Amino acid sequence: MNTTLIALAIALLVVTGMIVQLGILSLLSGAFFFLFGKSKLDVLKASDDESFAFGYRWNNSREPAKFNHVVVRLFNPFGKKTQVTVSSDYAAQDSDFAVEVKFGPAFKDILDIENLDSATVEVEIKSKEGITQSRQMKARKFIEAYRGATQTVEEFNGEFGYEKPKKFYHQTSRSFIADPIPEGNIPVGLRISANPQFAGEFAGNGGGDAAAQENFAVSKVWIEEGCIVCNACEGIYPEVFEVTDTNCVIRPDAPLDNGLLILEAAEACPTEVIKFEKA
Repeated sequence: MNTTLIALAIALLVVTGMIVQLGILSLLSGAFFFLFGKSKLDVLKASDDESFAFGYRWNNSREPAKFNHVVVRLFNPFGKKTQVTVSSDYAAQDSDFAVEVKFGPAFKDILDIENLDSATVEVEIKSKEGITQSRQMKARKFIEAYRGATQTVEEFNGEFGYEKPKKFYHQTSRSFIADPIPEGNIPVGLRISANPQFAGEFAGNGGGDAAAQENFAVSKVWIEEGCIVCNACEGIYPEVFEVTDTNCVIRPDAPLDNGLLILEAAEACPTEVIKFEKA
């Protein structure tokens, strides 16, 4: 009887010790993550006052997500505009990244406020999975960080990002092949340059034999408000344009050396929201 009680007591002590050890390890793991594993948002150098550039780092193995949306909110209870909210989509990112988004003139209302110490700015990034991360700071701190930023998106990605494998997109070539039109009086409206039967009639006048337009590089391409997500641009140049559920964004590693394709996508856009600058 005494031996059984002693064995039970020893077993209870061993189990209790294991539970205590697991609790301590869990607390240490949580403390380590709190101190060293927290996500970090950096305000980066933007190209103009209507754009916002930022970098974001987090433990994507512990919290896998594809972040693709950013919101900046101004809470200004004593100002003329008590609240300003701007937001934008960007190409989904599943690891440490930096991007620059175009907010437009409304973003300048945040940068130009006067009562910096009584206003607050919140930066919120969202993922496709519904994960939301936010940072709040005094407006003065935010604007000082924005104006004083020296690191660019490219420098941030070079330091913290990783080399993503290049994607290959198959584009089906399109051509027009028509049956020969019978001889006779053919209406002018049926004479098109895409039909080989009339190609000669358009030579030197923008037709098939016209001199090819020289290609060019662009320094910047962006999407203004009004995108109707028709997928036309992505169908023409998917290496540059990515159409999301609500908007079109420029891929972060987009090649900018084929200006003719970018021009074609811009001309195909029914709402004319694709803009670019030649290099």
